[in-house]
Amino acid sequence: MFGNDKNSHPFPERGQTNLQADCEKCSGLCCVALYFSASAGFPADKDAGKPCPNLQPDFRCCVHESLRERGLKGCLAYDCFGAGQKVVQVSYDGHHWRQDPESAPQMFKVFLIMVQLHELLWYLTEVMTLQPARPLRGVLGSMIGETERLTYLTPGSLLELDVAAHRAEVNDLLLKTSELVRAEARRGRKEPAGRRKTFGRGADLIGADLRKIDLIGANLRGAYLIAADLRGADLSGADLIGADLRDADLRGANLSRSIFLTQAQLNSAKGNFSTKLPPSLTRPIHWGTL
Repeated sequence: MFGNDKNSHPFPERGQTNLQADCEKCSGLCCVALYFSASAGFPADKDAGKPCPNLQPDFRCCVHESLRERGLKGCLAYDCFGAGQKVVQVSYDGHHWRQDPESAPQMFKVFLIMVQLHELLWYLTEVMTLQPARPLRGVLGSMIGETERLTYLTPGSLLELDVAAHRAEVNDLLLKTSELVRAEARRGRKEPAGRRKTFGRGADLIGADLRKIDLIGANLRGAYLIAADLRGADLSGADLIGADLRDADLRGANLSRSIFLTQAQLNSAKGNFSTKLPPSLTRPIHWGTL
């Protein structure tokens, strides 16, 4: 049996889980387990469980250095939050799907579950750093501990896990945090007439010119910001969880105090050296030319 159950694994201290992808310790799981669609910026349509044609025997991508030139935006934007190495190194004790083809289907399913858990850990860990969320620190700490514990379950136990139920519990905390942070960001502000707008979850802002809109403390959860013009926008306190930023123009924008922003979102957008980012995220290399 692969993995360790919650009673036998030397569970790490809270926050020790690595939430950044380390492809050297993975086995190309994202290039195999996922379904690809050419229309979403991947090399071609690919069924889940089938290796990408660009995946080499050593699990490296043969076109990794030219992904942007080839227009493979789906590959550039994807982030497993460190779930890949957790599955290979912990859940399967260093074994990979090529070594044990019979366990491959299970491993791919476990990977999809682990990605969700690590994504939740990313958001929860961020919340612990936010001053307005101090009243929630106790329950947040417990939720981080429980979520980390789940990532160390055996593959069989992970497959039986009700991830949707756990995600709903976490999301309740994230929503409360969002309300606290956004209220704090807006506190004491005199909002210019006509500049303040209210957006609902999943707002359709594709191609919208948002440069003159007051976005401080905005609720942009799940918003479609594809190719939106956000040049110079101040997104302090704005909730960007799940927002689609593909080709959004972030040149000169202030994202340093935005919440629930991920590296994958930045990688799919456009920015430059004057774009301000949170300290936990890295400026994409291709922004250097913009």
